[in-house]
Amino acid sequence: MDMVVEFFTTHFWVLEVFLIVLATATLRLLLKIVLDRLARQFSKTHNLYDDALLEAARKPLGWSVWVLGIALAAEAVGGGTSAEIFSGIPTARDVAVVWLLVWFGVRFISFVETHLIDPQYGVASIDVTTAKAIGKLLRATVLITGALLALEAFGFSISGVLAFGGIGGIAIGFAARDLLANFFGALMIFMDRPFSVGDWIRSPDREIEGTVEEIGWRLTRIRTFDKRPLYIPNSVFASLAVENPSRMHNRRIYEVVGLRYDDISSMGQVVDEVRTMLLSHEDIDTSQTLMVNFVEFGPSSVDFFVYCFTKTTVWADFHVIKQDILLKIADIVSHNKAEIAFPTQTVHVLPEPPAVANPGK
Repeated sequence: MDMVVEFFTTHFWVLEVFLIVLATATLRLLLKIVLDRLARQFSKTHNLYDDALLEAARKPLGWSVWVLGIALAAEAVGGGTSAEIFSGIPTARDVAVVWLLVWFGVRFISFVETHLIDPQYGVASIDVTTAKAIGKLLRATVLITGALLALEAFGFSISGVLAFGGIGGIAIGFAARDLLANFFGALMIFMDRPFSVGDWIRSPDREIEGTVEEIGWRLTRIRTFDKRPLYIPNSVFASLAVENPSRMHNRRIYEVVGLRYDDISSMGQVVDEVRTMLLSHEDIDTSQTLMVNFVEFGPSSVDFFVYCFTKTTVWADFHVIKQDILLKIADIVSHNKAEIAFPTQTVHVLPEPPAVANPGK
């Protein structure tokens, strides 16, 4: 009995470590039960920030319990020994806490960024490009702040680090001008928003046309219509004209139809019936410009043009509507006993002059 008492007297830290680990495991279990109950409670509503807070905090909180528990146990062990390794426990604990806070911040921002455009949360409308831009800026801020706090925990002066970063930033700026140009090009895209992820864009200045898949800090990835990825540095868009057909309100139908010269007497009736057909067509936007007029005496036809706009901007639906319009125009022309002209040429063959008698005979 005296030996047992002597052992615990001289090795009391063993019992202390055991109790700390037991308390840490118990606290971790209780924390899991509380978080699970909160998750069930939050599932009854659709509040974005409640769900983001719970989801972001679940893993960092669990790890924080173990980090603090292990740090306390290590300090208890260190109290019974004189090893120098235990002198770094407070620093390691502080760095771990900073890392857990950064992890929580990044998870929270990523959850909000991912679900900000989810209609079930009923958040104010925001496009994907803006959400990703804000998310990237906030994550970068959290990571940089965490790195500075970790350096301070290791004993570095933050003011000295910032001063060195300012001097080094000048040198890096000269060495990485293209990277900085692309970075500011990305900022221009995020602020001006000439296009967003999912938009169909094209440039008359370059052979660029396709759907925007991603807008990064250095590159924008566009998927061309033959499914090839096209990577464009963001700085290019500063001096590039970009068309964004995805933001059209309507699509235009503009066609010139020619009749034979023999059918010019039917031109007025054909033009009137085509105009009436367009005005009554359910897929034509009559609030936009709508014109059908005889326009030209062509080389081999008399021409009228059709100018109108569809209600839809969907490429496939537009062509279905355009096909229906053209077929109905063909029916109107046929109904009026006329024909659509095609290029023809008329060759007049003059008769041979009569033979002249030979005056020498």
